[in-house]
This record gives sequence, structure tokens and C-alpha cells, in this order.
Amino acid sequence: MKTWNSKLPQQGINIFSQMTALAQKHQAINLAQGFPDYPVDPKLLDLVSSAMHQQVNQYAPMPGIPLLRQRIAEKYHSFYQVNVDPESEITITNGATQGIFSTIATIIRHGDEVIIFEPAYDCYRPTVELFGGKVIPVQLSAPDFSIDWQQVADLVSDRTRMIIINNPGNPSCVAWTTDDLLQLQTMVVNNGLFVLSDEVYEHLIYDEKQHQSAILFSDLRAHSFVVASFGKLLHCTGWKLGYVIAPLALTAEFRKIHQQNVFSVNTPMQHAIAKYLDNPDYYQELSQFMQRKRDIVMEGLTSSRFEIMPSSGTYFLLLNYSAISHQSEMDFALHLIEKYGVALIPLAPFYHNGIEQQTLRLCFAKKDETLEHAIQILNTV
Repeated sequence: MKTWNSKLPQQGINIFSQMTALAQKHQAINLAQGFPDYPVDPKLLDLVSSAMHQQVNQYAPMPGIPLLRQRIAEKYHSFYQVNVDPESEITITNGATQGIFSTIATIIRHGDEVIIFEPAYDCYRPTVELFGGKVIPVQLSAPDFSIDWQQVADLVSDRTRMIIINNPGNPSCVAWTTDDLLQLQTMVVNNGLFVLSDEVYEHLIYDEKQHQSAILFSDLRAHSFVVASFGKLLHCTGWKLGYVIAPLALTAEFRKIHQQNVFSVNTPMQHAIAKYLDNPDYYQELSQFMQRKRDIVMEGLTSSRFEIMPSSGTYFLLLNYSAISHQSEMDFALHLIEKYGVALIPLAPFYHNGIEQQTLRLCFAKKDETLEHAIQILNTV
């Protein structure tokens, strides 16, 4: 058999899988990986079962079933007062990750440069590199992770093809401001760039703030692929359903990749979600539901030795432990698992150079009793 060189030689098992495996090994409370430990709404499960028994079990249309795409268009009109064509601008994907992968595959060619903001979700870099692109990182620092737009402008070159944003950000827990989006819009238009706007946590925005979607800025929208997730929205991360919104011409190119990659995604689940989301109040209720959990953790840890950083979005919090230990983030995370039975995730792996800030990420998308038990333990550290 012929030998070959790995396309991703530096890519190992990601930090989420590592920490979850350690949590299972030590029977620790898993606040590391971002998934709920509470059940999916039985009504949604019944709708899936009903769709299966109604025999909608064959291939869905390649872009997704029309009713679900119509529901998405209705949401954007209701929430953002923008019109999205469900036929030519919305594609249902096999989770947000596939949407991200196919977007990068659509745009990036060998030698292209892609600007990302670190700390960054771990799938961006390897996907860009898989298609011959080069990642140009902009390092943002705790606690506010603010963006120096002049620094970003200085990194734009004639090889820059795309900017990837994550709003609100995982793991930064920061929601982008209107000014950030306007700065991005100017840069994108002036340089003829594309944007991948990862907005999987768009409905997890807190303290009465409003999500600033790329779709709200008309010139930015013309250059953007907006990626969203039903898994985050409906507490069913294992279903792997999401969607991508882009202008007609970009969607046409995206679908050329999409149809070769997965063609279509789970048919009965699409039907179930379309029926479940006929109540627009659900989106607002989700934000309130998750903000209450965030507040439980923030209030519960006020007397601890951890410094709690602000979280204006996502279902994560960042905790600085510099008052407790000088260990590396990975070593301290292991210490918490082995001695205290609580799994958090180090921030360093979200940077290309593993910069240490003595900070760990906590997921609060958990049952109240899970959070209260973890809080009790963390207050003893």
C-alpha cells in the first residue's frame, strides 16, 4: 500500500472529547463540554415520532423541506425585520459544523488567507487548512475580548479571502456590538471579502441586549454566510441540524458543495422542528431560561476564590483562578477533576499558540441541581 502524508498532521483529539473522557473516568460533574443534561421537550419528541409514523422517512429535498425553511424566514422577519427568501437563501444542514465546513469549502482555495478571532471555536482552523487556506489569527484577551479594528485592518492583504466571526463568541462569552459589525462591514466592502458569521448562540443573549446579526447590515449581508444551529436552540445537540443563510448567488455555490457533501439531512426531524417552531415566543423564552441558569452560577460563586468574567451571550462562563493557583490551565483543570470531581475546560486550546490566562470555561446548560452541586464544590476550592 502506498504511503501518504496527513492533510491535518497537527490535528489530534479535540479538547472537548479529552475533558469529557476524563470527566467520565473520574465520575466528575461535566461542565466542560457544551451540551445540556436535561431532557428534550417531550412535545418535540412526539412530533418526531409522529413524523416517522407518517412515513416521511425518505430523502428530504436537498435544500431542506419547504416548511422548515419558511419557518426560518418567518423568524428573521419577526425578530430582525428582514426578508429572507426561503427558496433561494436558506439551506438546511447536518448541524452548524457541516454548514461551516461547506461554507469554507465553497470559498477558500489554496493560498487564501482567513482572519479569525481567538479564542476561537476549534473547527475553523483545520477546515481552512484542509482546503489549502492559511489562518491569520487576531488574539483577543480576557476579560473583555475587545477588538482593535486597526490591528485587524493591518492584517488584511491581497490574499485575504474571508473573515470568520462567532457572535456571541464561544468561548469568549461576548456578544458583538453594533459598532463591531459596522467596522466589519466597512472592512469587508472595501476589500471585497467574504464573511462566515457563526451565530449558533444568537438566542442566548442576556441582560436585555439584542443580537446583532450580520444579516441586519445590508452591505455586510451581501458578503455573508450566516450559520445557525437547531441543536443549541432546542437542547438536542445530538440531532445535528442547522442551517445556512446567504444571498442567492452565494447560496447557489454553497449548495453545489452541500449536495456532494451530505445531499440532504434527517427528514422526520425537519418536519418535527418546523411544526414545533410555529410558536415565536419560544425564542424569547429560551433567553430567559438560560439567563436564569447563568445567574444561578454567577451568584453562587460570588463568595468563591474564582474571578467570574462577564457573559453577555452563549451558555458558558469564564472563571479566572489566578487567586487560587499558578498551575497551567490544563493542570488545574485536571486537579479539579481528580480532587474535586468537577470538569471545566481550559481556555488555552482555543488559541493557536496556547496562550495561558489562568482561565477555565464552564457550561451552565445543566439542570439546576447539577449546577447547585457544582457550585457547592467549587466554593471549597
